[in-house]
Amino acid sequence: QVQLVESGGGSVQAGGSLRLSCVVPPYNLRIRCMGWFRQAPGKEREGVASIYIGDGLPSYADSVKGRFTISRDNAKTTLYLQMNNLKPEDTAMYYCAVKEGYGGACLFPGYYNYWGRGTQVTVSS
Repeated sequence: QVQLVESGGGSVQAGGSLRLSCVVPPYNLRIRCMGWFRQAPGKEREGVASIYIGDGLPSYADSVKGRFTISRDNAKTTLYLQMNNLKPEDTAMYYCAVKEGYGGACLFPGYYNYWGRGTQVTVSS
């Protein structure tokens, strides 16, 4: 069982920034993708940003490209999501997740095995 703990959510005005963090247990060699997802009320969960562990290549949803950056610390125990120029449409519950095994796009939430409980991000206009 992999336990994930997110932090860093909050309320900001449009144009502001937040950085989300997610503590990931180390030394799990089965993890192939790590990602951030979000779900707004009445909407499906969507991929925001992900990293493929094999080569460290990030992927982003079109809606956040140029504004959000996903990264990991050197010890590879913390996953970050730096969110700049936030917009009201970014308001959602944000989840950290990890995917074990090969196969499936890293940005697709359906392939992920373990999820955090989420952290709320609210952006006001």
